[in-house]
Amino acid sequence: MALEFGIFCKSTIEEEFAPKCFGSTFPNLFDGNGDTTYLDWLLSAWGWTLSVAGLALLIALLVGLVVGTLRTLPESSWFNRLLITLANTWVEIFRNIPVLVQIFLWYHVIPMLVPIMKGLPAYFLVSIALGFYTSSRIAEQVKAGIQSLPKGQTLAAMALGLTTTQSYRFVILPMALRIVIPPLTSESMNIIKNSSVAFAVSVSELTLFAMQAQEETSKGIEIYLAVTIMYMITALAMNRLMAWVEKKTRVPGFIAPNNPSGAH
Repeated sequence: MALEFGIFCKSTIEEEFAPKCFGSTFPNLFDGNGDTTYLDWLLSAWGWTLSVAGLALLIALLVGLVVGTLRTLPESSWFNRLLITLANTWVEIFRNIPVLVQIFLWYHVIPMLVPIMKGLPAYFLVSIALGFYTSSRIAEQVKAGIQSLPKGQTLAAMALGLTTTQSYRFVILPMALRIVIPPLTSESMNIIKNSSVAFAVSVSELTLFAMQAQEETSKGIEIYLAVTIMYMITALAMNRLMAWVEKKTRVPGFIAPNNPSGAH
């Protein structure tokens, strides 16, 4: 059976080939005027996937870094112990609830409890849910990275008269973050794949496009193959980006903990 990739040059309204497969019709996805092709729709869906994944990753990195750092604070005061307890609670809550359930909670439940959130777009709520879910995983990695550092670095910072905040800022975190770049690469790729659950609340990303376009065209092989390639391209691009970041931030001569060969 021959594949018909020409389906992407057909109009989504008239089911006929558009005069131009891509270019002049693409802006119509945003202004609601004129016709669009399935290629336009596919690229627009890809843009929404990138938007959800990018915003979720930003939230996950920021929250995960803070939560993971708090979990390693010295238990020298009641305030520190409170922060550690709150950070541990955050991780246990968000990593033990399925991400799809969290998305439904953020989309259906939380706006009812916090009326100001009713006006937020669905993609933003999905990004928050996915970001918080991933932050619990990143927090574990940040904690492991900090705890893997030689104790001498912390003692040296204390010997120099640095406060706890200064020790984390100037000594501990710069090294720990370099160590956790490989697992962060995996989480960055996972968040792209996990963004597919946004279809459940009607965000027009790649998975929703595939489901709707397949129903309209009955060309499931071509549609899902194209969407699969889009996901692969995005994930591999993220992998190469993180590999570049790891290379640029590598400390010369530093041997990563639990890696005697020194390979990164």
